[in-house]
Amino acid sequence: MFRDMRRYKQAVSERECLEILHLAKRGVLSVIGDEGYPYGVPMDFVYNDADGKIYFHCAKEGHKLDAIRACDKVCFTVLNDGCQKEDWSWYFTSVIVFGRAELVTDKETALDAAKRLGLKYYPTVEEVDTEIEKAFSRVQMVALTIEHMTGKNVHEK
Repeated sequence: MFRDMRRYKQAVSERECLEILHLAKRGVLSVIGDEGYPYGVPMDFVYNDADGKIYFHCAKEGHKLDAIRACDKVCFTVLNDGCQKEDWSWYFTSVIVFGRAELVTDKETALDAAKRLGLKYYPTVEEVDTEIEKAFSRVQMVALTIEHMTGKNVHEK
C-alpha cells in the first residue's frame, strides 16, 4: 500500500525514527483540506510509547478538524535539529509518518495525552497542571495511529 523508499541506502531504523519523534519539538501535520487541497500545519506533538500513537492538541473547531472529520488519512513530517560537519552543508534526519487521525473523545485519554504533551514543553509539572486546569475545556486532543513510518538521513549539498 505504501511506496518503498527510493533512496533506501539513506534509510534509518524504526528505533532512530522513534528517537526523533521523542526529541523533535515540532512537525508538520498534513491533511486533505478544502476542495482537495493539501493543508499542512506546524504542530507541537508528543509520541506515546505505551500505545504507539502521536498526540496533538488544537482548538475544538477549525480547518484541521474539519479535514480530519472528512478524511482521517494524514501525513506527519518531522526533522531533527541536524548538524553542520566539515563543510558548509547540513546533515539531518527526517521522519515521515502516514496514518489515521482521530479526535480523542475519552476524557481520561485526552487528559493523559495533554499532560504528556505539556511535560514535553513546560519546565515543571506544576506549570503543566495549571495550564491544563485553565485551558483543557477549550482543547481538542487528536491521536495519530501510525500505519507506515520511514526515516531518512539527508545531506544537503
